Amino acid sequence: MDVTTLYSIGELSRRTGLPVRTIRFYSDSGVVAPTTRSPAGYRLYDLDALLRLELLRTLRELGIDLATIRRVLDRELSVAEAAAAHADALDVQIRVLQLRRSVLRVVAGRGSDPEETKLMHRLTQLSGEERRRLIDDFMDATFGTADADPAAVAMVRAATPDLPDDPSSEQVTAWLELAELVGDEDFRACMRRTAECQAAGRPLAIESEAGEELMEFTRQKVAEAVESGIDPLSDRAAPVIDDVVHRFAEVFARTPDKEFRDWMAQRFETAHDPGVDRYWRLVWIVNGWQVVPNLIPVYPWLVQALRNDRDA
Repeated sequence: MDVTTLYSIGELSRRTGLPVRTIRFYSDSGVVAPTTRSPAGYRLYDLDALLRLELLRTLRELGIDLATIRRVLDRELSVAEAAAAHADALDVQIRVLQLRRSVLRVVAGRGSDPEETKLMHRLTQLSGEERRRLIDDFMDATFGTADADPAAVAMVRAATPDLPDDPSSEQVTAWLELAELVGDEDFRACMRRTAECQAAGRPLAIESEAGEELMEFTRQKVAEAVESGIDPLSDRAAPVIDDVVHRFAEVFARTPDKEFRDWMAQRFETAHDPGVDRYWRLVWIVNGWQVVPNLIPVYPWLVQALRNDRDA
């Protein structure tokens, strides 16, 4: 191809596949200016203009805006820089669309009314930074005093909930519940007490009296039941709790009857708060965790199974 060749708008259209009207718009905008004009006044373009137009078409097909393309063509911005910036913008759009899709699935699955749908939309539309700020506010309000236990703060912050870019319906539902829970003042006070107790590692009286070996066995058995999804009130829980009760009865020289079960439940119940346990469960769901070491809620399951009204 001769570099001195000049092309009319029609010829540019045939070579690039762009409509004449579009090329005329780019020309009028100064993005691809004509090289010269024919004696009759028609615009003519050289090879450089053709190459600029082909690059412009490619970048527009990739979704890059005309202002950015102008900077690329004027060598104020490299193609690589423009592509990186556009890719980042697309990432944000994709995350928003993924989150909207998840919310719509939750709405469809739950049959949400208009008010609930609006609340769900508002909470999930928060950016990642805004969601983190919501949790940070909860952390500061709960543990922001000078006398807060650093170990408790570290423990809770280590499990900060973070909604993924493409959450499942279950994660969206958990996030909505979690967002409401962390704003409750009574829950914040309870969370602080429980977290400080957990972080300090202070054993319950029944734990000290039962001994380390029996408590380790109990935690392991109950944790396995929780991970397996066994309902503490179901028949599947019966052999697990029966084994635990009989072992405790031997250590305490008691009869493994209903009275002893109630006694055990009362002793273990002091370490159990449903709101705090629910918080941890929601955190696991939001973060997509299967198991959080040292935070498996064994006592709530144990207390429920002990209080199950059935023949011992």
